[in-house]
Amino acid sequence: MQKKWDVFVYGDVNIDLVVPGVERLPDPGTEVDVPVMETFVGGGAALFTLGIAKLGLTPVFQGSVGRDMYGVYIRNLFRALGVDDTLLSDHETKKTGISISFTTERDRCFLTYRGTNEGLSLKNMDLDMLPGARHVHVTGYEGLPNHAEYLDVLKKIRAMGDVTVSFDVGWDGSGVWYEGIFELLPMIDVLFMNETECLHYTRAADVEEGAKRLAESAGMAVIKLGKRGAMAVKDGEVWRMPGYRVTAVDTTGAGDSFNAGFVYGYLRGLPMEDCLRCGNGCGALSVTKLGGNTGFPTRAELENWIRDHRD
Repeated sequence: MQKKWDVFVYGDVNIDLVVPGVERLPDPGTEVDVPVMETFVGGGAALFTLGIAKLGLTPVFQGSVGRDMYGVYIRNLFRALGVDDTLLSDHETKKTGISISFTTERDRCFLTYRGTNEGLSLKNMDLDMLPGARHVHVTGYEGLPNHAEYLDVLKKIRAMGDVTVSFDVGWDGSGVWYEGIFELLPMIDVLFMNETECLHYTRAADVEEGAKRLAESAGMAVIKLGKRGAMAVKDGEVWRMPGYRVTAVDTTGAGDSFNAGFVYGYLRGLPMEDCLRCGNGCGALSVTKLGGNTGFPTRAELENWIRDHRD
């Protein structure tokens, strides 16, 4: 099959209602006015996809929305930015998921209705369509609870031969940090983790040791270090790239934005240093505005940012 898309993404999409500056929720029976309340598209897989599209690549997104005004809103934004939504289905009974984010300078808390994201499973990925993509981005791994389906699907993807894979682990809420994840690594070209996830999964003494252990099996390990930037390990070689200093307004989607920037560089065949710069730049710019994708740069904006902030 001819390669129709640069990236295939399966996963979550929802609406984020962001209410900044909320120090505490109202007492029962009271009402509090807020200066602003914004509506954005959210969900880690969706934010990654929107970022890839803004950078000029062609993504297709498989997921589900409700037959409601929020589903229409999501489709309209996808189409406006160049995301192929032909694999985005309308759920017959469930509503589009909504997450209300109450944010302050110190912390965030959420009220979430999962809606059409409830019951997401990688086994529902349309594997027949995957040969139409150069690359697939996989999210939502939770360790032991869904390990078997990820192992099965990744084996099938690897058997296709001409589709590369990036994989961003999810947080293991059980606290087990299932070591079976190492079964998956040989089928992953680009493995993303944050520092905490790396240390938990590898039981390593420090993040570099952990990243090296992961990269022994995966094509490469890319570790997000927050304000300190990111590091990557491939074939035993280690790269570190400091982060860009910005004033953070909303950190929603920063990790997914980093992933999109890095994968953009990876698919363009850029050197590892430039892939890390692209990831750091997209992650930094994404936090400068409310919403997980509002501050995400276009390709020209990213290139200008990196040029103006060259090491």
